Amino acid sequence: MSQMPQQAAVSKCPSCEEPLESGDRFCGACGYDLSAVPARPDDSPTIALNGAVPPPSSAPDGVDWPVARDSDGFGRPAPVHAAAEVPGTDSGGSPLPPHPLAAPPMPSAAPPMPSGAPPVPRTAPGPAAPGVRFDHPAGPEQEPVHGPETGREDGREPDAYPREPDAYPREPDEYPLQAPDPRSAAAPPAPAVPPAPAAPAASEKVCVACRAGRVDDDGYCENCGHAQPRERDHMEQESGPVAAVSDRGLRHHRNEDAFSVGCTTLPDGAPASVAIVCDGVSSATRPDDASLAASRAAGESLLAALPRGTHPQQAMHDAILAASHAVNALAEEPETAREQAPHQNAPACTLVGAVVTAGLLVVGWVGDSRVYWVPADRSAPPARLTEDDSWAAQMVAAGLMSEAEAYADERAHAITGWLGADAYELEPHTASFKPDRPGVVVVCTDGLWNYAESAEEMAEAVPLDAAARPLHSARVLVGHALDGGGHDNVTVALVPFPAPPQGAGSA
Repeated sequence: MSQMPQQAAVSKCPSCEEPLESGDRFCGACGYDLSAVPARPDDSPTIALNGAVPPPSSAPDGVDWPVARDSDGFGRPAPVHAAAEVPGTDSGGSPLPPHPLAAPPMPSAAPPMPSGAPPVPRTAPGPAAPGVRFDHPAGPEQEPVHGPETGREDGREPDAYPREPDAYPREPDEYPLQAPDPRSAAAPPAPAVPPAPAAPAASEKVCVACRAGRVDDDGYCENCGHAQPRERDHMEQESGPVAAVSDRGLRHHRNEDAFSVGCTTLPDGAPASVAIVCDGVSSATRPDDASLAASRAAGESLLAALPRGTHPQQAMHDAILAASHAVNALAEEPETAREQAPHQNAPACTLVGAVVTAGLLVVGWVGDSRVYWVPADRSAPPARLTEDDSWAAQMVAAGLMSEAEAYADERAHAITGWLGADAYELEPHTASFKPDRPGVVVVCTDGLWNYAESAEEMAEAVPLDAAARPLHSARVLVGHALDGGGHDNVTVALVPFPAPPQGAGSA
């Protein structure tokens, strides 16, 4: 009864080192014949008592094992053909470039290596250049590998390679690569440095914190991430000789004040300056929208009426009415809005304004915002030019309380007149004055005059050069209110009054 040849007990294929399973006769990866693999010699020699290891016999177990088939004569299998040696086409269907011929078959036998001789050294290839192939044997023009005890530099028999130069077509030094050549950047790349933030354009907002980043549409700096103040939180404007500053203050979550300033020319060519200041009623709905709508409507009305020759006092009266209509329009909301908030009241605000011409000063107001007159010569007395529409003012006018007692009461700032759809009756107040000396007109909300209530206190807070530097002086007055506590929004406009002719009076 015949038996299958006994396989050598190996765990990996001698050719490709693919793991094998028990009973395999051929390698599943490269098809190598495993039946020709010699038995594994005993590599655990017995050590004598004196520590000497007996020399290994040239033929273990007394068997002269034959050389494996398809080997190079040293027990190593012949190299497997690479896939690049198989003709084919690329992804576009074009034939692949020709490859060099394969090396001729190695001789079936070679002189045995002497016992104990070191193996033929293998020259390790240097670092691979980009695109250089190492999957083919070297041609004659490449540097040979030196081997010991042979008549040739490559360690082979003299006739191992044919002498014809065309037997091995020259292998291209490099193949084209898609990636950049790493040799062109021998130096290590410098560490990545985050680019500096681009300077914002002149028309873009600049961060108030870092003064370098651009403010995004969401109100945050693209450079440092700092939240920017809202536009209404702090506003400044200068128009000719008129200037105004408005600030949110230190206690309110938003600025409910608004202002409008401008300059125009009367029909006779004389200049005229306009200043409107509005204070939203905090207990009303949308007080910030009300003050903004009222200030814009009143300012536009004055700047349009004065050049037409309308008397400044009449123009001020009409401007207050225009502001009232603008605030009333805010209450005209759709029915769905009223259904969602049925208990909300109408938007409301107060208003105070001044018109300054060559020899006339006109003021108008509704509510408790004020106008002060501060002469340039501080030896002359200052004056308050408006009367509040408030509970305290009514108590003083009726003789029921002194001014000090009335304004000390908690009901002092309860207003009795305002602009809004739910106002009891609109009564615009206007007055005209002809100061006899130069000075400055202070138009402000109660956020300022709460800290400089009397005319004398206001005159002390106004800088001496207010007529020449109105914007600077307006900033100083806002700072005075903030230093005093900033409990309310603060808005102030300064209008210089020019030197009038002799004689003064009021109407």
